Amino acid sequence: MSATPATSDLYYDPYDVDINADPYPVFHRIREDAPLYYNEQHDFYALSRFEDVRKGLADRETFSSSRGAILELIKANIEIPSGVLIFEDPPVHTIHRNLLSRMFTPKKIRNLEPKIREFCVRSLDPLVGTGKFDFVGDLGKQMPMRVIGMLLGIPEADQEAVRDQVDAELRTEAGKPMTRWSEHGDFVSGEIFAEYIDWRAEHPSDDIMTELLNVEFEDETGSRRRLTREELLTYVTVVAGAGNETTTRLIGWTGKVLAEHPDQRRDLVADPSLVPRAVEELLRFEPPAPHVARYVTRDVEYYGQTVPEGSVMMFLVGAANRDDRQFAGGDRFDIHREARQHLTFGIGTHFCLGASLARLEGRIALEEVLKRFPEWDVDYDRAQLSPTSTVRGWDSLPVVIPA
Repeated sequence: MSATPATSDLYYDPYDVDINADPYPVFHRIREDAPLYYNEQHDFYALSRFEDVRKGLADRETFSSSRGAILELIKANIEIPSGVLIFEDPPVHTIHRNLLSRMFTPKKIRNLEPKIREFCVRSLDPLVGTGKFDFVGDLGKQMPMRVIGMLLGIPEADQEAVRDQVDAELRTEAGKPMTRWSEHGDFVSGEIFAEYIDWRAEHPSDDIMTELLNVEFEDETGSRRRLTREELLTYVTVVAGAGNETTTRLIGWTGKVLAEHPDQRRDLVADPSLVPRAVEELLRFEPPAPHVARYVTRDVEYYGQTVPEGSVMMFLVGAANRDDRQFAGGDRFDIHREARQHLTFGIGTHFCLGASLARLEGRIALEEVLKRFPEWDVDYDRAQLSPTSTVRGWDSLPVVIPA
């Protein structure tokens, strides 16, 4: 696929640290000048306009999840274990999703609010009067970890170790792809959860782990059974990773974006009823996962070019979420804008099961921060952007509170 003169200098690389620091100028150019983009170095195609991304993510016949949703994972062409539902297609995906969906019902999510607020209070109250805190280290890495630990039944004393090991699976060396799958030929084993599963089997409780241990279902062969131990380990690993990552990134971006828009932050202090809308705008404006990949199962045409079967298509969610065709002034952050569908949580079959929980955690976190710290400035000299290519956000975001 040859470049035109207008796009000959256009380059997008998900592993490039400089681009990743602020991908939106490149996203804008791709969206307008190369709506079907091809990266020769890493051999992937990319779509960036809202409608293309929306329709592509919903087209599971053409764009398969069964080989993974990460560029280097698809390229590694390894066998993905049963139970990684984000990397599955129907009918297996439908079976596994239905097992988990009963654990994330609206009622169950609503009932978590008092506990989530308690976790936020516990994190934030000791920081009042200190003149500073870290949106990620003091809140983003603490509250979501405690919530998912509570749901899974992991003792608080072990939650940080579990969180750090699961997070490490997503980390990459700056500027480089993930290599653990291609080098080791395996996937996340989930063995860190083995002792909790064994203990919970003998001591049932009201948590996801107990439910998963006891649930019976009909698998894709028509057999009635329970989850195998390996499937259970995989399930719990997926829930633990997804349950921490999105909300941690959301909280970090909340600190950064609202520091850069102090007038809108003051609007939220004056009218807390705007907080849910602000959370939605933050999710649109800075999606924690700016892209998602799919394996192309058949030739497909875009903009007069054929994407051949066997290719990797990258859907640039971060670009689609700022497409002026869907959002007027898409590169402008505005908590007052009319609510419209964004793609941060995906769409269709793979719409994020934990979306309601992430929104709830984001809302409560912002409410509790604003009660204590209506003003803050980011200490960029000490802030650290994560190097990973799979999600985009802050490893630390320290802020200074004006006296």
